[in-house]
Amino acid sequence: MRLTSLLGFIAGALTTVSFIPQVLHAWRSKRCDDLSWAMLLTFSAGVVLWLVYGIRLWAMPVIVANAVTLVLLLIIMALKTRYASR
Repeated sequence: MRLTSLLGFIAGALTTVSFIPQVLHAWRSKRCDDLSWAMLLTFSAGVVLWLVYGIRLWAMPVIVANAVTLVLLLIIMALKTRYASR
């Protein structure tokens, strides 16, 4: 694996893994009211665009990191919706 790809995978892994504590916190506390819909939607739009960009370039570090990040964001948004009435 080339150094550039390795750096991309490491950077993507670190930024993607940073969402896991938020998902776990929301899941355990059953609270997401402190998360802004504007931030979640704006960030998700950016992640989708990065994903499309990565697909267009066939850049696997960009594709993998943003696909996983998008899944985590969708989980967070689902939890926010689910726990909104509590």
